Amino acid sequence: MRKGLNRQIRFYICLVIGLMVLGACVPEDIETICTEMKAFERFSRINGDSLAIVPRKIRTEALRRMEQAKDSLAKYNYLAMVMKTYLVTTQLDSAQIMIRRLSSFIEGQEEVPGMADLESECFNMKGNVFARMGKMDSAEFCFRRSYERRMKGTKVEVIPDILMNLADASNRLGKLNVGAAWYRKALLMCDSLHLSSSKKPPIYYGLAQVYVTMRDFDLCDYYYNLAGESYDSMLPYEKYIYLNNRGTSYYYREDYRTAIEYFRKVVGLVEGYSDMNFELNLGRMNLGDCYLQLHEADSAVKYINECQPFFEKMDVKAALYYIDTQRIKLALMQEDFQEARRLLSRSMVPVGIDPDMVHIRNKYLQQFYEETGNYKSAYYYLRRNNQLDDSIRNERVRMHTADLTLRYQQDSTLMAHRVLLQEQKNEMLVLRWTQVAVFAIAVIAILTAFFLYLYSKKKRALLLARNHRTVSTLRLENIRNRLSPHFIFNVLNREMTGRSVEERQGLSSLVKLMRRNLELAEQLCVTLAEEVDFVKTYIDLERCSLGPYFHSELKIEKDVYPEQIRILSMMIQIPVENAVKHALREKEGERNLWVAVCRQGNGVCIKITDNGGGYRPDSRYRGTGTGMKVIMQTIQILNNKNKEAIDVSVYNVSLQSGEMGCEVAFWLPDNYDYRI
Repeated sequence: MRKGLNRQIRFYICLVIGLMVLGACVPEDIETICTEMKAFERFSRINGDSLAIVPRKIRTEALRRMEQAKDSLAKYNYLAMVMKTYLVTTQLDSAQIMIRRLSSFIEGQEEVPGMADLESECFNMKGNVFARMGKMDSAEFCFRRSYERRMKGTKVEVIPDILMNLADASNRLGKLNVGAAWYRKALLMCDSLHLSSSKKPPIYYGLAQVYVTMRDFDLCDYYYNLAGESYDSMLPYEKYIYLNNRGTSYYYREDYRTAIEYFRKVVGLVEGYSDMNFELNLGRMNLGDCYLQLHEADSAVKYINECQPFFEKMDVKAALYYIDTQRIKLALMQEDFQEARRLLSRSMVPVGIDPDMVHIRNKYLQQFYEETGNYKSAYYYLRRNNQLDDSIRNERVRMHTADLTLRYQQDSTLMAHRVLLQEQKNEMLVLRWTQVAVFAIAVIAILTAFFLYLYSKKKRALLLARNHRTVSTLRLENIRNRLSPHFIFNVLNREMTGRSVEERQGLSSLVKLMRRNLELAEQLCVTLAEEVDFVKTYIDLERCSLGPYFHSELKIEKDVYPEQIRILSMMIQIPVENAVKHALREKEGERNLWVAVCRQGNGVCIKITDNGGGYRPDSRYRGTGTGMKVIMQTIQILNNKNKEAIDVSVYNVSLQSGEMGCEVAFWLPDNYDYRI
């Protein structure tokens, strides 16, 4: 009985991957199936650990997703998750309804890996429900079927969880050697599949409980210590099982004080989880028993009274039998023989009760009849317990012998496999080294040819780029040199002599413009401040010819530092000159020109805008466009050697005045390299 009550059936979170083969599916349907199954896998992976902590929240979300799912396989995988939440919250009736619904869907479906995973999930949940109801034969059968179906599925990483459930069922049927063998197989599976170490602690404390039942406390402590190393990383229900079972081991050693310490930790742990009422009341019942053994009646009564209403409501007959046994002991301690007689008269032994519990009940019956003077009945129960002791002792010896035999067989089989694998590794080693040598030679040859090809290609590209830069530089210098013949300076200087101050000022600006143009002709890039100064001089010279209706605005934002920013020489001058010559000079009315510089992202944006009616390719004032072509070609060459490129755009814009204008925009990234 105690083995049954002190063991929480483990819940595992299964990620289901499968693709149903539908004969009439169109590509869109297949894509929907794949997408919905991936969504389920992601949901299951994210919420797997939370299922045992907040099952109702997971249930609500799973039901919502189930209603939205179009693919039936994804829909019923969500149903399987809902089914688990009912088991966590001990709603066995609801869990059984979900199981029947899932079983009806599975019947008649095609044999595919995804469906095998789902069927394995269904059998595993059936086994858990049967285990909760005490029907261990049915539980063992379902766990075996779950294991067989999962071996034909895709998610083999959950097999250790199924093997642990199968081991628990075998233990509760008294087949301890078989249970230990299933646990060891689960450990072997974890190692073979390279699964996370978090899978192993439940296996360790499961093995420990087997050896508690066999009263082999040395092996029991060995496995409990292995499990305890991972206590901090355990899930809440895993911590509960570890603490509860370890407390049980000290109970059987009659170290009741240590057992109480562990059972108190159990109660303190599960009190924070509203869905672990079964575990909470089981911990209280165990505490009550420990205090009875220490003859501390008040503490025992406190915990018995706290847990009894829960088990009466749940109608857990094995737990109620255990509580009646405790109350019989309590009545004998208080010498309340009338109450003891009443409890004995109404009590019945449920089917499948644990022999240890029968032994405890017989001991109390013997004590009762001794103290009431009925020595014949007392002798009868003494003899029954002696027979039971012999039977239990013989069974433990047999189980221990069978366990040793199975361990020897498993170790021998494993050793034979390792020897065979080592021989195969040795045979493959020579072949592998030969393959490695051939592969290395081939790789070296391919890499050599590849690097030679890249070197040749890079060399040709550099030569071609150098030629492009030379041509572009010559074109740009040719344009500049058209504006700046040196002999004009001497003529203009002579002409300035004897003229009025106003006339001399205009000619002085022209000389300044031409001299600056000569200086810029020798530079590929200049600072923004130098370019802006050049543009201002040009605009001032053109202002007289454009008349009083011409207005210009040059605006540089405060976060832009012109002396620190470098741009292509004449990048602003050429678009400004084009705007004046081809858009504003022949325009009637207001003639406006705007130059704006601001930061944009990780670079600087320069915009030149006019209200000259927009760009018109068929205009007779359009010009040849040679200046902009050279600027564009130079930018293209420089962009090829920079990670971030200069962006250029020319487009028509609608102005606030209702007029149409043309806007030329440059975006220059920070740290742009202007070197040729």
